[in-house]
Amino acid sequence: MKVLVTGGAGYIGSTLVRSLLKKNYEVRVLDRFFFGTESLKDIEQQIEIVKDDVRWVDPSIMQGIDVIIDMAAISNDPAGELDQSKTLEINHLGRVRIAQLGKKYGVKKYILASSCSVYGFQEGLLDEQSDKNPLTTYAKANILWENDVLPLADKNFCVTVLRQATVYGLSPRTRFDLAINGMILGFFKTGKIPLLRDGNQWRPFVHVKDTSKAFISVIEAPSEIINGQIFNVGSNDQNYQIFALAELIAKSLQIPFNYEWYGSTDNRSYQVNFDKIKTVLKFQPDYTPKEASLELFDALQNAKINPDDKRTKTVEWYKHLIESDALIQSIKMNNRIL
Repeated sequence: MKVLVTGGAGYIGSTLVRSLLKKNYEVRVLDRFFFGTESLKDIEQQIEIVKDDVRWVDPSIMQGIDVIIDMAAISNDPAGELDQSKTLEINHLGRVRIAQLGKKYGVKKYILASSCSVYGFQEGLLDEQSDKNPLTTYAKANILWENDVLPLADKNFCVTVLRQATVYGLSPRTRFDLAINGMILGFFKTGKIPLLRDGNQWRPFVHVKDTSKAFISVIEAPSEIINGQIFNVGSNDQNYQIFALAELIAKSLQIPFNYEWYGSTDNRSYQVNFDKIKTVLKFQPDYTPKEASLELFDALQNAKINPDDKRTKTVEWYKHLIESDALIQSIKMNNRIL
């Protein structure tokens, strides 16, 4: 079976591709490589790589593909605000195009990599039927994408939405602009855990290897139980308030709980119910923030990751590319630019 992973060189994608290879899937990666190619260097001989864009890649990309896992995107809330129109163009319209091409050219399954950020700010434990309350362009694009792609589902084209919790953990392209990972980096560099005000906000979490496992669970599930379905990806016991999470990380690392506040009060807060994916797909996470904290901190201590690499922070890297004009130069293609 051959799987197309858009955004396959990214934080989640580069982990997922390795998980797919371990399961003996053939893999084709579509990526713009704004963050470089290093995340795939050790496996590039085992996969097919296409450097292109979801908005205009040639339809021949679908040749021989059985499953699409679509995660190419401007990848978080702050980055999505740098250019709202381009975020919508890529995260919504570009990915809808990939779904439409997949259906047209006979792909059997399309898996949409959405986010629990669509819940925004709400009280209570939210399930897949709960109201959505998108507070950012990134979250709005995910909802538009879901709304346009789910109706494509039919007996020949299985569509499934995975709304992922906030991801954490070590990856071939680790990011430090995510809550848990950022706390670890902050302590490593300053001796204090950075906390986004006011610490009372709720957020669900899932390890990068666990969310990769969820995508494979969908590939392997019978279409009749997943077609047209939405699944929150995570676990009920990994809903945390940010301040309590920081305390847990300090305890995991066996360090004094020293912290410092930053930013304005976060207006995103939500707890998520993950019973559906547990019941239907028998999904259970293998990792917790404790193991991830130890692994990330060890990687920093042993120089496996450069703590000053701008590419580990999405907004910082995009700004660097824009300011150096490297972004414009790197994305010119057939007289089209980002």
